[in-house]
Amino acid sequence: MKRIAILVSGKGTNMQHILQAIKSGLLYNFMINIVISDRWCQAIQCALENDIPVLSLIKTKKKFLSKEIDNILIRYIPNIIVLSGFLSILDTDFCEKWLNKIINIHPSLLPKYGGKGMYGMKVHQEVIKNKEKISGATVHYVTKNVDLGDIILKKTCQIDSKETPISLSEKVSIIEKEILIQSINQLLC
Repeated sequence: MKRIAILVSGKGTNMQHILQAIKSGLLYNFMINIVISDRWCQAIQCALENDIPVLSLIKTKKKFLSKEIDNILIRYIPNIIVLSGFLSILDTDFCEKWLNKIINIHPSLLPKYGGKGMYGMKVHQEVIKNKEKISGATVHYVTKNVDLGDIILKKTCQIDSKETPISLSEKVSIIEKEILIQSINQLLC
């Protein structure tokens, strides 16, 4: 059984996509064996409802967060670590220790609209503001340089002339689900 650790800060939409893929057999012989959160969020409830162990590091100071996550992951021995809307920045030592085992999905075509502070609706607002014609999502390895790790998969979508950040977010979410599951399968099969 291949083990997936999820790091999460929000709703856990991509975590839910992974759960659905496991239940449907798209991710065969996989399990989410730990969910780690850096704040109280909806994803915790989802994990608990699905009998997945959850560790919340809400009270952990930022400078100790990566070390605490590392201590947990050493016990759970994941084959892959997936950032699912995880908003904390992981430190250099952590990224180097888990190099090529941590992936993230970003709601833009990296390297455009990446980096610190570029997440969620902020990305879509910038894409619309800059009158881009295409957007999409990117799955990439996590490194010490935010959103600059090697790209695993990326997929585009067209931006309509009347697109809003919300409608673009909905389009990109569909792409995220597809390429996240493909990436996990590609990396671990």
